[in-house]
Amino acid sequence: MKTLAALNIRQYEEAVRALDDYYRTVELGLATCMRQIGGGRIGLGNHEREPLLTIAVVFGSDQGLVGKFNDQLAETVISRLRSLDTTSSILSIGERIEVRLQDAGLASESLFAVPNSVNAITPLVGELLSSVERLREKRPAIELCLFYNSPVSGELYRPVTKRLLPLDEAWEKEIRRSVGPWPTKAIPELLCGLDTTQWALLREYLFVSLFRACAESLASENASRLSAMQRAGKNIDEMMEELTRLYHERRQARIDEELFDVVSGFQALGGDG
Repeated sequence: MKTLAALNIRQYEEAVRALDDYYRTVELGLATCMRQIGGGRIGLGNHEREPLLTIAVVFGSDQGLVGKFNDQLAETVISRLRSLDTTSSILSIGERIEVRLQDAGLASESLFAVPNSVNAITPLVGELLSSVERLREKRPAIELCLFYNSPVSGELYRPVTKRLLPLDEAWEKEIRRSVGPWPTKAIPELLCGLDTTQWALLREYLFVSLFRACAESLASENASRLSAMQRAGKNIDEMMEELTRLYHERRQARIDEELFDVVSGFQALGGDG
């Protein structure tokens, strides 16, 4: 299982790295749309005066032996949602994280199975986007937040919160900060029109963000599982050493006792003679 976990970490980390250039291209396209709009606002409509529905997409695990992977993430989700003065709807990925949220009084709107490979991430992202769209039809003013564990280095990871919607001023500032100065001297142009291009880019932005969050979560899950198995293996080795030491001590004590009985018996027989 250690080998399988290590291989899974590698494939998910490679999937995340493969998205970097594409995600950068999407950000550049969104920055171009902002430049074309000027003082306007890119987004899904103006619902600033309506009460927000916070949609929390939480990436956990279906299986155990992952240490505090779900516990730490659940604490982050609970703390964030309880601090918000909005109605929340939770989309849970993984039975383990759903149970922990339910124990805290946070029921999930929907439960999704954790993907078992990179190829299974895309169908999951499609289902998540469909669920978000259904919720948005009921209440257009939404705040979409992702909660997942992101790898730090080696077997370490940390809970991450990423806010994807609404596409407000804070979101636009983050995109501009990430893009920075335009990478070339050529002025970008929108060949298919502003409306068509911006909606296509927004769909890709949501898709790539969800895909990356899922891949990073799976990499962190396998890293946590590998670490847990290594700790378990170390504990077993230490326990075996301790049991072996106790066995030899008791065996030696039994041998000494039998030798003492033999010597005592021999001395007793010699004394009678």
